[in-house]
Amino acid sequence: MNEFNEYVRECFSTAGNIVIKAMMGGYLVYLDGKLIGDICDNELFLKRTPTSDKLLADSELRFPYEGSKTLMHVFDRFEDMDLITELLEGMYAELPEKKPKKAR
Repeated sequence: MNEFNEYVRECFSTAGNIVIKAMMGGYLVYLDGKLIGDICDNELFLKRTPTSDKLLADSELRFPYEGSKTLMHVFDRFEDMDLITELLEGMYAELPEKKPKKAR
């Protein structure tokens, strides 16, 4: 895992268990088992929820990779732990539960 990924994991860990998994040339970021965003080319992108739309209203909407949905590009909010906690707790409550795997 690179320095940027470790930095994101460290900053976000105040809100819960952060797991970052390699996927298709980038990384997926999970908070307590829910997918909250992507890291591509050492840039963080978070899913859009009512909380992230409100707290990150000035963030640019971008496609982290070809074929993706637009996500919020986050670049300079890592020092504000109160914001990170409010953001991640709100996003976690708003994102759907992980779907159980279908039995074969």
